[in-house]
Amino acid sequence: AATKVMMGPQKRSKVMTERDRKITAYHESGHAILHKLLPYCDEVQEVSIVPRGMAGGYTMSRPDSDDNYSTINKLNNTIASMMGGRIAEDLIFHDITTGASNDIEQATKLARKMVTQFGMSEKLGFINLGSTSEVFIGRDYQEKSVYSEATAKLIDEEVEKILKTNYEQAKQILTKHRQTSCTCRIVTKRRNSVPRRSKRCYAR
Repeated sequence: AATKVMMGPQKRSKVMTERDRKITAYHESGHAILHKLLPYCDEVQEVSIVPRGMAGGYTMSRPDSDDNYSTINKLNNTIASMMGGRIAEDLIFHDITTGASNDIEQATKLARKMVTQFGMSEKLGFINLGSTSEVFIGRDYQEKSVYSEATAKLIDEEVEKILKTNYEQAKQILTKHRQTSCTCRIVTKRRNSVPRRSKRCYAR
């Protein structure tokens, strides 16, 4: 029931091709391995290649504690873990798919919040740049940034730096543990869903 609420209803009518199942299995394996090996990531509860909601598969994690605050280390590890699916596709197939679109969107949003709202940028420092103002244009309202173009450029550069740094870290880990990814893919593909208690799917 909890999975249905968090991930959406299972799409029983959607038939996945063998190719899509293989890609999804490797994609989710990449996420799961990074969650296990990155020190500040939450524990994985379940890995699945069963389509739910808008997703072709999912790696579900839940925090072990009720902490109210997230550290910069945890946010960086979270971003890195979001990149695992895309990196696994690239390493295994030497090709990439559209399956990482939501991961890219969420990672970019989090990196931008780190820079503009959480004061976690080395260059910009302790400042809030997340404010916008609404401007009426024609028949609709559009958001307008309250900072200069030079600051906007610096924000983009800092966001890109966070994303690139975490991508390289994630890629190094998955390259080193490529065999674990293959094992996880086999287990996930056979069972469709792998709960946390199954140790074969996670690197040690």
